[in-house]
Amino acid sequence: MTIEMNAETDVNQVVDTIDVALPRWSSKEAEAIHGMPFNDLLFLAQTVHRQNFDRNRVQLSRLLSIKTGGCPEDCGYCSKSAHHETGLKATKLMEVERVITEATKARDAGATRYCMGAAWRHPKERDMNALIAMVEGIKALGMETCMTLGMLELGQAQRLKAAGLDYYNHNIDTSERYYPEVVSTHTFADRLQTLGHVREAGIKVCCGGIFGMGEEKADRIDMLVTLANLPEPPESVPINLLIPIKGTPLAEAGPLDPLDFVRTIALARVMMPKSFIRLSAGRTAMSDEMQALCFFAGANSIFVGDTLLTAENPGEDKDLLLFRRLGIEPMAVEAQ
Repeated sequence: MTIEMNAETDVNQVVDTIDVALPRWSSKEAEAIHGMPFNDLLFLAQTVHRQNFDRNRVQLSRLLSIKTGGCPEDCGYCSKSAHHETGLKATKLMEVERVITEATKARDAGATRYCMGAAWRHPKERDMNALIAMVEGIKALGMETCMTLGMLELGQAQRLKAAGLDYYNHNIDTSERYYPEVVSTHTFADRLQTLGHVREAGIKVCCGGIFGMGEEKADRIDMLVTLANLPEPPESVPINLLIPIKGTPLAEAGPLDPLDFVRTIALARVMMPKSFIRLSAGRTAMSDEMQALCFFAGANSIFVGDTLLTAENPGEDKDLLLFRRLGIEPMAVEAQ
């Protein structure tokens, strides 16, 4: 696939160029699209979005921390790492019954996907039966299920799939070049290996990254190139804006230009036309106008609720008010 971009490029020609099964992207091609005039880029992203999704519906997901703090990894952005002095106390794995109760509340409030996160390097065998019971219980509620538990062995992924797990989240966070600046306790290749195990087990992949960690524009683009060029792109791509947390190495990271963030959302939509692009952490720092631009650029999934694991999130009332102002409606589970 070759894309030549200039001021005279017709957006419809670009759409026709990328409307093929699993195109392979180069960093040069992705950078050309990222650098389009802003109006053209958003028009292109919205055109691609309308070809694949209802333009005025957004998926609502809920995220619950089922095991908080004490993680042995040293991810520079994370409050749950045992390496950082954030004041967060480690907890034990949450009881199955409590998780099901919280999921029921989320379903009754309109969430259609329930995501569970545990602060682990990887799940231990002693925890697998409880994790399986959580998946089975939430599936019985009629909800989609997603987990993020750290690195997985193939056998663990297969057991979770047998229990009914729909999605597994394992973000690559940033580009391969910049990854060692963020994490030292595992490698970029380790992340990709887990994604391979998840895909081999037949579980859908949820994988994205975090912007605003001091990376360069090229790192954000290369992260998306990596995801789009996987044997099968992730079905769900969460895009996070860094929430600087006191006590973490990235606590003093400078803010990212909002329009640069919107550009990257648009690029993700163009490069992965059939994936859900989730506007994830960091929405508390975004104006309504910035979020509206992100939805126009192709974001069609958000987390609802007051918290995301340990970070603040806009309340549901605030989200629903914004939805009414924009004419957006929550997506039904059968449409996902």
